[in-house]
Amino acid sequence: MPRAPVRIFPSADGIGEHVAARLLSRIERTRVAGAHFLLGCPTGRTPRPVYAALARQLAERPQDIGHLILVMMDEYLVTDGGGGFEYASAAESWSCHHFARVEMVDRLNAGLAPEQGVREESVWFPDPRDSAAYDARIADAGGIDFFILASGASDGHVAFNPPGSGRETRTRVIQLSEETRRDNLTTFPAFGTLAAVPSHGISVGIDTIASAKESVMIVCGSGKRLTLYRMRRAKRYEPDWPATVIHECASGEILADTDADEPLDAH
Repeated sequence: MPRAPVRIFPSADGIGEHVAARLLSRIERTRVAGAHFLLGCPTGRTPRPVYAALARQLAERPQDIGHLILVMMDEYLVTDGGGGFEYASAAESWSCHHFARVEMVDRLNAGLAPEQGVREESVWFPDPRDSAAYDARIADAGGIDFFILASGASDGHVAFNPPGSGRETRTRVIQLSEETRRDNLTTFPAFGTLAAVPSHGISVGIDTIASAKESVMIVCGSGKRLTLYRMRRAKRYEPDWPATVIHECASGEILADTDADEPLDAH
């Protein structure tokens, strides 16, 4: 498996415009072919410029995306009172369900006719009661066509996969590391305190990600210099830095902005 190449852009918005145009072209090709397009999606700060650019480009040049399926990477979990887990409330601004509805579906559909937009049933989340079913559902639908990936700044986590995650891991319930929870507190200040960040989540695994047909790892800002350095140094997946999964993807690419591309000791 060749190492994923690195491309540098002037800004996060530039990455967003590039990825959005690339995606819309692929989405249209699958529509013409009569197929669904499965898009693997993270939430948080990193993908926001991509989703914003998708919404802008769709508003300027509407196209039918009714066949688009959003395969969400993860969700926070809370105890269900019976010894198991359930999704955190979708009413919480930090929940992935809330993000998918407000920052993705509502914005993408805003400039489209109702029959052209993403359908409610086309937003998928893994079920904590049967996590293995998610990988089976993805496989039955033909696999993820394109995965947008983002890396944790402090420990290189991808989705909720912490350092130490095996290459073979698939969708599962995960106890979140303190580093992941601190990163998520930065992403969603509405949590208020670290104690308010849930201790568990459900997440696609490393193998789930690596099985995608095409992937991009987006790295933006000075806080991501370490993860860009680690990915550049790696030749294959390194369990102590899960973001290196990009090197396992059949067609993977790292897209970074100039701030992330600065040397680690830059001030």
